[in-house]
Amino acid sequence: MHLMKVDPRALKENPDRMRLTKSTPQADALLLATIKAVGIVQPPVIAPETSGGNGYIITAGHRRVRQAIAAGLEEIDVLVDDAANDNGAMRSMVENIAREALNPVDQWRAIERLVALGWTEEAIGVALALPVRQIKKLRLLAYVLPAMLDQMTKGDMPNEKQLRTIAAASPDEQREVWKKHKPSKADPQVAWYSVANGLEKTRMYAKDASFDDELAKAYGIAWVEDLFASADEDSRYTTDVEAFLGAQQEWMANHLPKRGVIVEADTWGRAKLPPKAEPVYGKPGKSDHTAMFVDREGKVQTVHYRLPEPKKAKGKGEAAGGAAGEDGVALSRPRPDVTRKGIEMVGDYRTDALHEALARAPIEDDTLLALLVLAFAGRNISIASGASGDVYGYARMDRHAARLVGSEGKLAFDRETLQLAARGVLIDVLSCRENRTDSGIVAWLAGNAIGADGFLPNMGTDEFLSCLSRAALEGSCKDTPVLPRQKVKDTRAALVEHFKEERFVHPSALFAPDATKLASWLVKHEASEDDDLDEGSAEPDAAEPADALDGEAYGVAA
Repeated sequence: MHLMKVDPRALKENPDRMRLTKSTPQADALLLATIKAVGIVQPPVIAPETSGGNGYIITAGHRRVRQAIAAGLEEIDVLVDDAANDNGAMRSMVENIAREALNPVDQWRAIERLVALGWTEEAIGVALALPVRQIKKLRLLAYVLPAMLDQMTKGDMPNEKQLRTIAAASPDEQREVWKKHKPSKADPQVAWYSVANGLEKTRMYAKDASFDDELAKAYGIAWVEDLFASADEDSRYTTDVEAFLGAQQEWMANHLPKRGVIVEADTWGRAKLPPKAEPVYGKPGKSDHTAMFVDREGKVQTVHYRLPEPKKAKGKGEAAGGAAGEDGVALSRPRPDVTRKGIEMVGDYRTDALHEALARAPIEDDTLLALLVLAFAGRNISIASGASGDVYGYARMDRHAARLVGSEGKLAFDRETLQLAARGVLIDVLSCRENRTDSGIVAWLAGNAIGADGFLPNMGTDEFLSCLSRAALEGSCKDTPVLPRQKVKDTRAALVEHFKEERFVHPSALFAPDATKLASWLVKHEASEDDDLDEGSAEPDAAEPADALDGEAYGVAA
């Protein structure tokens, strides 16, 4: 290695450099000011070209060279060194980490590059002073979907828990969830909590398993290590819940004590004991029973209980009912015809078929309206309704859908019943109240479309007019014989007296939405080119020019 002076413009950038993400403008401005003031303190490192050229390639110090050119320096000092066997991969990574921290995504990619060049995880850990577990964790994160990694390089990072869930999912699962939650032009930030929720799976941990590795192998359980957990605990887990619970059930069957039974857990996660059974909290006696069950977390739990003495029949020495206590044990149910996983698969098949039919199958107008009523009555819908006095209540949509279902379990209705059900749904859903039930601008558009202005009450009352400012109150005198008085209360009293015989509606109460707010709403919810639309569905009609906000184009009263 030797020192020499070169023109920074003659140096070539390393195409295989470690830092791919651009540094911040603030960091570049600070480096440029330092170079202008005192020059380059630490000379960049260069190496001769190995591809047949006679120039030099920058090994370390790309930012310093760029800022030296920006500062107008004709020559700079550089250190010339021979290229390393790995093309300077490890040296470049160490040098970048020692200076400005690498972007996390670049760090993950750099670990993979070093492994591809022959570095072992242990060697990388020693060179970077990082635990091997941390290297494994970084390698796991390198398998995050490339589109997600590109978003993370922009500074939009999920938290560790969310990143942990995303990295543990398969690429196909990540790709499907990303289609639904990828950023758009209107909302460039990703809701990482939604992405993580879509990839979340129930985990059963090896530390909670009572069965051994042989039984786990028999049930096809493959343990996966949670690299984000503490290193001093057994963090192995599986997402095959059915296999885990099956192995736990078999272990309990093989280890049942005398007077022991396998029971189910109730909704609170406790054992379902036989009727009249009393739990034993101390040391169990010889005549006590033992119940084994699997709790919510998949752990095998044991509960001791005691049955009451059977009552003897009058005049007889035999117990009434014989072994009624033994018969009263709530034994576990046999394996169902379709497992829980099978039921979930059926639900996915049904949903996909339903969506395909809704997009492509011919549907009559009346049936389509009836289906919309049914959709609002779905179990996954909760509506804060403004139709009742309870602000914190929810609409009871089922009663509207029930009108449309016949005795045979099929849609059966006439036109009048359908219209009543649809009107009831709209009444429960749409609200303009200034509380949590407010539907927003869509309620204004609906009211304007059906002429709801004609149903507004007379607002020429003292209660409402007292809410107006002097200017607004005097403006209400327009087109009336009432003249503004010196005192506001006198003007208000005169208007109240005048509107006893006439109807007054303040302009702020009309349903026609403000043109500016409507244009902003349309632009915000306009379908972008990146939106995934179902096949067969029409493009949303939201691409009208903003200057065409007239009553004919948008149903707004002029």
